[in-house]
Amino acid sequence: MPNQQRRDHDLRSWLNRLSETGRLAILKSGVDLHFELAAIANRLDGNRASLFPKPAGHDMSVISGLISDRAWMAEALGVEKSELVHAFQDAVANPLPSKLIETAPCQEIVHDDPDLGEILPIPTHNELDSGPYIAAGLAITRSPQTGVQNVSIHRLQLSGPKELGALILPRHTLAFFEMGEAEGKDLDIAIVIGASPAALLASQAVVPINFDELEIAGALGCAPLEVVRCMGSDIHVPAHAEIVIEGKIVAGARAPEGPFGEFPQYYGERAERHVIHVNTVTHRKNPIYHTIVGGGLEHLLLGAIPREATILTTLQRSFPCVRDVHLSMGGTMRYHLNVQIENPKIGEAKNVIAAALGSHYDIKHVVVVDADVDIYDSEKVEWAVATRFQADRDLVAIHNAQGSKLDPSTDDDGVGSKLGFDATVPPAAPVFKYTTIRVPGEEDVELDAVINAEAQFSDIVTDGD
Repeated sequence: MPNQQRRDHDLRSWLNRLSETGRLAILKSGVDLHFELAAIANRLDGNRASLFPKPAGHDMSVISGLISDRAWMAEALGVEKSELVHAFQDAVANPLPSKLIETAPCQEIVHDDPDLGEILPIPTHNELDSGPYIAAGLAITRSPQTGVQNVSIHRLQLSGPKELGALILPRHTLAFFEMGEAEGKDLDIAIVIGASPAALLASQAVVPINFDELEIAGALGCAPLEVVRCMGSDIHVPAHAEIVIEGKIVAGARAPEGPFGEFPQYYGERAERHVIHVNTVTHRKNPIYHTIVGGGLEHLLLGAIPREATILTTLQRSFPCVRDVHLSMGGTMRYHLNVQIENPKIGEAKNVIAAALGSHYDIKHVVVVDADVDIYDSEKVEWAVATRFQADRDLVAIHNAQGSKLDPSTDDDGVGSKLGFDATVPPAAPVFKYTTIRVPGEEDVELDAVINAEAQFSDIVTDGD
């Protein structure tokens, strides 16, 4: 189990940490919510989080880019960067039930007749987005059959003062909704904005249905997450969140939603999609609105780390040779998976590829490498493919497989081809054939000790007398 220290379950504690360490940029007030905010956030993405006081005259501040680095996410959870995926694995395996409290900061201010556009500073991010979008809201619903909650993130288009258009893909939220819609019933939903890094990350866990991701958030924070009951439903939300939108996914209702800039760096197209009617908005005093710019590092990392943990657990269950996995940046942290294995049996790398391609429908290309290859270094992985892979013996191809509907190269149903690259050293190969070159002692050289910083080229090389 990773050596993890308890962390506070709120956004503000992490923002204080970023501020204290010079990683929070506070912008001038009045930034335009239409493109300008996203443009600034993108320029700072991965270097500093962006805090926008009073954007476009709104009283609420906006934050973006608060976990746009893998090391930041590890720090927010109190673990080393190398332990991040393993910490998430452990949290999924050992969830902590939440702690229900009676009163909470997230309900200090109540709007019973809300106008979302007036209350919330909702930005428009990318050039062809259909309008303002809530992009960092934790959507919490309850199963009509079991009462167990589900937590996820959906893109939410501002369609009217009390209406949101939602892209709800075929996962647990949709399953809960369809249970009720079959009987003509709406589904209660709460949308939580301004949650802790642990809750954000937990929302992306790939777990079975009827598994409350807030319990994973508690385990990530090493203490039960404090929750409060919504004003108008039995949904429990993080008590120290900034903003909570309460409403219902309306049975039988569909309306145009999209386009919206998504993680593959393309737009999710416009279509008839689900409708959320909003009843109530509650928030803290002086709340902070969190937005995630579509396709940015924060967007990519939030999806990547939980997937890596789930895929690693799945593969290690059947293949002890698997050491680590990584969803690469070049593959939008969804489509390209690098797998590191050690001492595989003959043919086992191919089995690992097949299992990896089936571990999540988003996975499109898998590269399996040996333990001497750093799967976090794209140049090293490419080197392994260049020197250890031959297409006639090492390529695994699967056609007409379910992939991502957001991958524009697939057909309309997300069906396409998947490839696996066995870039490992053939088990029967002569040892010397794949012995990599190295200079003895290179890693031990202390450059400051051997470089003469005061010497000048002219002192060494002269024309002579």
